[in-house]
Amino acid sequence: MNSPVDTMTSPAKTDGGFDEAAFARFLDARDEPDWVTELRRRAFELYSKKSQEELDPEEWKRVDIRGFDPSAFTVHPTADTAAELETLMHDRATYAGAVAHVDGNTTAQRVDASLAERGVIFGSLADLVHEHRDILEPHLMTRAVHPETDRFSALHAAFWTGGTVLYVPRNVNLEEPLHSLIGLSAAGAAELSHTLIILEEGASATLLEETASATTDAPGLHIGAVELIVGARANLRYVQLQNWNQKTWHFAHQGGLVEQSGSLQWTVAALGSKLAHVHQDVILKGTGASAEVNGVTFATNRQVLSYYTKQAHEAPHTHSDLLYKDVLRDRSRVIWRGMIRVEKEAQQTDGYQRNDSLVLTPTCRADAIPGLEIEADDVRCTHGATAGRVDEEQIFYSMCRGMTQHEAMHMIVEGFFHGVYDRIPMEMVRETLSQAVEKKLGIGRL
Repeated sequence: MNSPVDTMTSPAKTDGGFDEAAFARFLDARDEPDWVTELRRRAFELYSKKSQEELDPEEWKRVDIRGFDPSAFTVHPTADTAAELETLMHDRATYAGAVAHVDGNTTAQRVDASLAERGVIFGSLADLVHEHRDILEPHLMTRAVHPETDRFSALHAAFWTGGTVLYVPRNVNLEEPLHSLIGLSAAGAAELSHTLIILEEGASATLLEETASATTDAPGLHIGAVELIVGARANLRYVQLQNWNQKTWHFAHQGGLVEQSGSLQWTVAALGSKLAHVHQDVILKGTGASAEVNGVTFATNRQVLSYYTKQAHEAPHTHSDLLYKDVLRDRSRVIWRGMIRVEKEAQQTDGYQRNDSLVLTPTCRADAIPGLEIEADDVRCTHGATAGRVDEEQIFYSMCRGMTQHEAMHMIVEGFFHGVYDRIPMEMVRETLSQAVEKKLGIGRL
């Protein structure tokens, strides 16, 4: 059995695609405001130090990244605009705006003129840092996501490219959703996009974001970040569908910060990648803030999908509700570690977290570790986790009634995921997830 240190070993020096020489070339190739360049320089210094340090054992000890070599990947200065990405959500709805990135470069962006007239900003972060420092600088990697967390967050802060910004002014409500596509095309490409959403007081919006690979066999790397800033009495719906090919490494730091009486509904679906590790924080900053987090993961072959979630209650009368459901097949592994943290001031908090796993084959493994850290004395916090095998008798019974084995398995998996689907108000998102799961059931061994 590997020790935590052995399990988490990765190259100690900052070599290859992200060494000092690569960073110098990266900066020389970019024309950015001084404040952005200075943020990058500080982050690279931090990365140089963090890459020498052990990763947090509590978060990483079950995640084996010994096969990850950052020197095998590079940031591409241009993108293949002809790359065909199989998107799952783009053509299913009418969007008020859309942004697309391939290999860390913006390939398309648009926003309805009516939104721009109301003060809405939507587009590429790489472009908008030139025009909107006053809006972006107070939030960019300062409130919901921090470069100091570990080597991956620091590397991202130094090398981020592309990226999506959504800013909605006070009391502006967006009726139609917006769409963001993050893609990988070239073999060995590193994608370090950054999503930043800022809703001012009383605003509302919906952003649907998805990742995709142009081919099934090109190795790729994603080291990303997501920041969701929800102002007082604002309402954000954010959906993220991770659908990389199974040769892509996926590391991400994601944080949602909710102010007084604001609400966040955050839906995550993880279907792709070779190995994924996501650090996901929800911070309930203001009195009466609430967050609902929905997760659907489906791992096959030798995939490893790891989620480290935190629900931080920092004010009274806050509410969080997290439900993750995992399906595993073949020799895959899913790891979920969750924590509800309640500060002393956060009296009358209501926090809930649950993780359920459905194991389709005996050779896969699911690990679930819920946790509570409570400093307040007037709260209601609960957690739970279950893991179970698929019922062979149910499959046999369904096949006796005329179903194929594939159809029977799909019915069981769909029924298992329904607890999450029922929490998602957008029918299009429910249908997309259902069809993506059905397609994946046809890949590999049943």
